[in-house]
Amino acid sequence: MTLSTHVLDTGLGEPAAGVPVTLERRDEQRWVPVAAGVTDADGRLRDWFPEAAWRAGSYRLIFDTAARSPFFPEVSVVFVVTEPARHHHVPLLLTRYGYSTYRGS
Repeated sequence: MTLSTHVLDTGLGEPAAGVPVTLERRDEQRWVPVAAGVTDADGRLRDWFPEAAWRAGSYRLIFDTAARSPFFPEVSVVFVVTEPARHHHVPLLLTRYGYSTYRGS
């Protein structure tokens, strides 16, 4: 497992199930899609792309939050992987009018 994410709807105090998520990697001057998935009943997305595709570089997670936030229909989180052998967990804490993220474990 190289990358996982978790979406929590902190306004409702529950996991955000059914959120579409796209992962892209920066390749030269453009973003290239790497994987896509949908959060499970616990708001989690893991084991969703081939480990062989994981390497150092810049990545972008795009969360389609339109069904949960009238103000932020999409949340984009850009992060840099310098140690691809380490697991990366990038969760999203979402409310109707705000969001935050962090590097988890």
